Amino acid sequence: MERRSFLVLLVAGCADPGLDLGPQLALSPGAPKPAPPALPPSGSPAFDEWLRGFYGRALSAGLPPALLNRELAGLTPNDRVSALDSRQPEFSRPVSDYLRGVVTDDRLAIGRRKRDALPALDEIEARYGVSRNILVGIWGLESSFGAILGDFDVIRSMATLAADGRRRQFAEDQLIAALKMIQSGEFARSQLIGSWAGAMGQTQFIPTTFLSTAVDGDGDGRRDLWGSSPDALASAANLLAKAGWVRGQSWHREVVVPASFDYALVEGPKETPAWWAQQGVTPADGRGFAAADQGAEAQLIAPSGAGGPMFLIFPNHFVIRRYNNSTAYALGVGLLAQGLAGEGGVVRSWPQETPLSLTDRTDAQTALARLGFDPGAPDGIVGVNTRAALRAYQQSRGLTADGYLSLEMVRRLRAEVAAPPP
Repeated sequence: MERRSFLVLLVAGCADPGLDLGPQLALSPGAPKPAPPALPPSGSPAFDEWLRGFYGRALSAGLPPALLNRELAGLTPNDRVSALDSRQPEFSRPVSDYLRGVVTDDRLAIGRRKRDALPALDEIEARYGVSRNILVGIWGLESSFGAILGDFDVIRSMATLAADGRRRQFAEDQLIAALKMIQSGEFARSQLIGSWAGAMGQTQFIPTTFLSTAVDGDGDGRRDLWGSSPDALASAANLLAKAGWVRGQSWHREVVVPASFDYALVEGPKETPAWWAQQGVTPADGRGFAAADQGAEAQLIAPSGAGGPMFLIFPNHFVIRRYNNSTAYALGVGLLAQGLAGEGGVVRSWPQETPLSLTDRTDAQTALARLGFDPGAPDGIVGVNTRAALRAYQQSRGLTADGYLSLEMVRRLRAEVAAPPP
C-alpha cells in the first residue's frame, strides 16, 4: 500500500512510448507555449508557484491546455498527504512481528477462497509463468484482496507531493502519467482514487507503471485495476515477468546452518545450493532442492539474526522486491504463497524481538562510525550498509557476525564509545 509508493519499480517512471495521444494534442513546432491561466489561489503561495511552473512542464510532456486548465483549476494541497509523507515512525517494527502479522490463518483462508474462485488465474499463470500463489500473496498484502483501495484523489496527492519538493521529480512524473490516463479516455478523474502516495487499484500500481505495464486480464478491452481482479492480477504478473521472473524456480528456501558457521557470509555471495551445501547450509525441512533451483545463484539472509529463521533467497525473491524493495515484504509474499500452497510456515520459530527507537538506531550508526566502521549516514535506517558495518564490528570483537542490531548490541556500542580510551 502507501509504504511501497516511492520504491521505484522496474518499469516505473516511464510512460508508454507507444501511447497514441493524437496529433491534435501536440503544439506546432516553434509555436509559443500557452501561458498558464489565472488559476485561483490555493491558499498556499508555495503550491501556487509550483503549479505555475508545472503547467509549462506538463505542456512540454504533450498534455493539452484544455485538459490542464480543467484538471488543475481549483487544485489545492492536501495537508493529510503532507503529514503522511513526513512521518518517521519512532519505533521500527521487527521483521518477526511484521511477518507474524502477514501470514495469518485468516489471510490464508481468504486467499485460498479468492484464488479458487478466480478461473482467470489459469490463463494468467500459463501466460506469464508467475505462480498464482505469489500473485494472490501480493493481492492480499497490497489491498486485502481488493477490499482496501485507498480514498485519495491521485491528482491532488501527486500535486501535493510535487509541491512539497522532497520527491518532486517522482511526483511530477506520476502526476503527468495520471493526467495522461485521463487524456486517453480510459478513466475519468473521479476514478483515479488510491493511496496517499498515488498507488492505485487492487495491486497498487503507480500511474507510470499503469501506463507501461497494466494489461487487460478479463478480455473486456479495458485495464481496470480497481474493479477487475483478473486485470489487477494479470498486470502484477506482467510486471514480475518483465522484471525477470524465472518460471518454475523458487523464491526462497528456509535453511539451517552448523554451529561453526561463518556468519560473515550472510548477505554476501550469491552461489548455487551445492556451494552452500559445502558450507553446511541445508534445507530446514529436510527436502532437497528442486531441479530448477540447482543452477540458480542464491544469497543467504538472517532477517532476525542467528537466533531466527534463515533463508536462501533466489532470483525470484529479488524480482518480488522490484514490486516493493523490502526484504520483509518479499518474504511476506513468499511465505504467504508457501502457505497458500499448503506447505506450512517457517520451521524455526521467529524470536521475540524488541523494537528499536529511532534514537537507538541512529546512536548505533554513530557509534559504528566513531569506531571506524562505515554504516553510511546516521539516518536510523538499518539497511545493507549498516548491517555490513555491524558484521565487521562483530567479527572484530569475536562476536557472532550476523549483522543483527538488537537492543543488547545497541547498548554495547553505546558503552564502547562512551568508555575512555585505554
